[in-house]
Amino acid sequence: MFEGFNKAFVKYAIDRSAENEVDRRRFLRAAGLTGVGVAGASVLTAGVASAGAADDGAATDAAVLNFALNLEYLEAEFYLRAFTGEGLKDSQIDGAGTLGGVTGGKKVNFETKVVRDYAAEIAGDERAHVDFLRAALGGAKVARPAINLDDAFTAAATAAGLIKEGETFDAFADENSFLLGAFVFEDVGVTAYKGAAPLITNKAFLEAAAGILAVEAYHAGLIRTVLLSKGLEVPAGAISDARDSLDGPDDLDQGIVNDDGSANIVPADKNAVAFSRSAGQVLNIVYLNPASVTSGGFFPDGVNGPLNTSDANG
Repeated sequence: MFEGFNKAFVKYAIDRSAENEVDRRRFLRAAGLTGVGVAGASVLTAGVASAGAADDGAATDAAVLNFALNLEYLEAEFYLRAFTGEGLKDSQIDGAGTLGGVTGGKKVNFETKVVRDYAAEIAGDERAHVDFLRAALGGAKVARPAINLDDAFTAAATAAGLIKEGETFDAFADENSFLLGAFVFEDVGVTAYKGAAPLITNKAFLEAAAGILAVEAYHAGLIRTVLLSKGLEVPAGAISDARDSLDGPDDLDQGIVNDDGSANIVPADKNAVAFSRSAGQVLNIVYLNPASVTSGGFFPDGVNGPLNTSDANG
């Protein structure tokens, strides 16, 4: 059973100076909760106000949502660049911490209308997630960290055995490469939100995170389905194995087919429950490192916010 975010992360305290009354009201507006009565609004505001460092050292709600925002920056930049050739606007990336640039990414020449349409929809969803979390966090939001979409995909593909050492993997080269690149992220996002759920104390935050998790799960199922329809179960399985080699000793990750070759669109346990990853395990994957580090892979300078260190898995 997962125990949530690693204690190495929760000892950090997010700077709560920006979590003021104005920012809490901004969250209520972003979450669509401004229509509640005065008494209800007071209760919700009080709940968000308590999103500081708990007495037991647990991570704040704002820290958890900012961790999610880092991941949404990554996904949004990947999908937007693949579909439009451009990333997030300057008005969508500022905040606390070090603002970084994005290396790589270009418009994909999609071969089929259906995959192009899927890419368009997911790109819009990920951009909306960024905007929503930024509005909810207000002045406490973190800036987009530096993101590398070139070297990181090559390193991931090399680790998965899709290419040989010294070769390059371009996730934007064609439709199939794009789908494999998307597969690197999608399952990770689902497990990250599920792992974070027990740590969120405010119900308004929790409901919003649950809604985003549901959308990410739709995305993951869609990508897995298309990969299977294209006969890409072997490279997808290699990517799944590579993720498993990074995030600890447990064999949690699942490819898009079972051992008997049947479809495995929904990676889950025997009870059909999706599994979770801690923040540290998520960072193991996006940093492309099984050790305890604070940067690497898709985030060459690390993520912004207090939850920034991967687990030690070796």
